[in-house]
Amino acid sequence: MSDASNATSAGGCTKRRTALSEAEVEALVRGICFKTGPPRTLGVEVEWLVQELRQPRLPVSPERLEAAYAALRTLPLRSALTVEPGGQLELSSTPAASLMECVESVSADLDAVRAVLREDGLRIVGAGQDPWRPPRRFLREPRYDAMERCLDRTGPAGRAMMCTSASVQVCLDAGHEEPGPLGHGRRWWLSHQLGAVLVAAFANSPLALGSPTGWRSTRQSLWTDIGTGRAGGPPLDVEPRRAWARHVLDAPVMCVRQDSGPWDVPEDGLTFREWIRSGAPRPPTREDLEYHLTTLFPPVRPRGHLELRMIDAQPGDDGWIVPLAVTAALFDDPEAAETAYRAVKPLAERTRSLPAPHNPLWADAARDGMTDPELREVALVCFSAALDALPRLGASQEVVGAVAAYLDRYVSRGRCPADDLLDSLRGTGTDRPAHGTSHGTSYGKDLRT
Repeated sequence: MSDASNATSAGGCTKRRTALSEAEVEALVRGICFKTGPPRTLGVEVEWLVQELRQPRLPVSPERLEAAYAALRTLPLRSALTVEPGGQLELSSTPAASLMECVESVSADLDAVRAVLREDGLRIVGAGQDPWRPPRRFLREPRYDAMERCLDRTGPAGRAMMCTSASVQVCLDAGHEEPGPLGHGRRWWLSHQLGAVLVAAFANSPLALGSPTGWRSTRQSLWTDIGTGRAGGPPLDVEPRRAWARHVLDAPVMCVRQDSGPWDVPEDGLTFREWIRSGAPRPPTREDLEYHLTTLFPPVRPRGHLELRMIDAQPGDDGWIVPLAVTAALFDDPEAAETAYRAVKPLAERTRSLPAPHNPLWADAARDGMTDPELREVALVCFSAALDALPRLGASQEVVGAVAAYLDRYVSRGRCPADDLLDSLRGTGTDRPAHGTSHGTSYGKDLRT
């Protein structure tokens, strides 16, 4: 390997680094991104829009956000607290040994966060896309300046994704080496096929600037618009480690970090493989590779574990618990995993050999939600399997009841939370609570006990 000259880490600390070869990148990606073993831990990342408590359609000033986040950083939270470019709030759990440990830990942190924000006249709201406000960037950092310049080249979707979207991301162990329902190859395939069902069942972003967009998950449509290199997954007919390593090498470089000043954004769609071969403007290093991995946004991102990124943020204080519980049950309970695998196999015909999310199955899921008959049928099977599995995973009666209520309220009726928002906008809602409030006791605070 050749020496790279005086490259600088993201934190600004200058140190000597070494450049990488293509073979070294493949080896590093295989080792970094798929750490196999029996599934034992679970995690969740919950993103929230931050709104004025009494006038939610008004923008929150940067000064108020800064003051609120400064107060939140003093809290003794177990979850990591971060801020997204548009000021969205994210809590990332530590790896939990069980579903209930994850639920209870994050719920306690959210209670503390809400209390602090309430004192400042603010609240957090679960929606996949801000229904009222245009994109406005809160964070001014070289990383996000470069990201914005890069994503602007493919249209407005990038800015909306950065500044007005929010999600529930479920993190699962990659799985062990052996074949079967808990093997990493099966879990990788299932996450992409079942992912479309999760998009449809939990779609919760049908509006932008106060009007319907034509999508039940506008957030998912934004990811699709960003493009295959940045926000697409690799083909599923190739061994996962090899497929992902190739994808990483052939994905476009978002930016080249600099010691000072703005970061360079390549003009010609430079891929990481081409950067290695050219060595210009400087040879890429392991630190550049690790940063490059953070600039890829596929629906399932391997980070040692599997990060499922396709679920819209959910309404209600505790709405996030249902997709977490359903996903955990369908992946970590062998019987439920086998049922889900068999249920989604017929859906593979609708991918037409195109990786997620750039295929008709994912587009139909984002646009139609549970009104798609085949997706609804598969969701009914999967939610029922999850309900059977949750007691085996130690889920409380309240969590099981919340999943059952969601199945009855939405999936069984061919609906998703986006339909509540659309009904509210049209004035046709009757027996449904206002969007953003708790959905009965199943979504109330007693869910966490």
